[in-house]
Amino acid sequence: MKIQVLGIGCARCQELEERVRDTLAEMNVAADIEHVKDLKTFAAMGVLMTPGLVIDGKVVAQGRIPSKDELKRLLSPGA
Repeated sequence: MKIQVLGIGCARCQELEERVRDTLAEMNVAADIEHVKDLKTFAAMGVLMTPGLVIDGKVVAQGRIPSKDELKRLLSPGA
């Protein structure tokens, strides 16, 4: 699984990345996590509000931090 956190490095973007890492650890799921900070990349992905969350190339959240329960659903294998 490839996960991209989109954000320029603000506190909310860092919180999203930390929440994703914590949730993955709780679920014992392995994933490659990348923090993308390039605004042009965000735009190319269609993300206009940060933080953004992309899982396996699909934008699943933008402009908000998903709850831990929502992240568990999004990060479940086969979701």
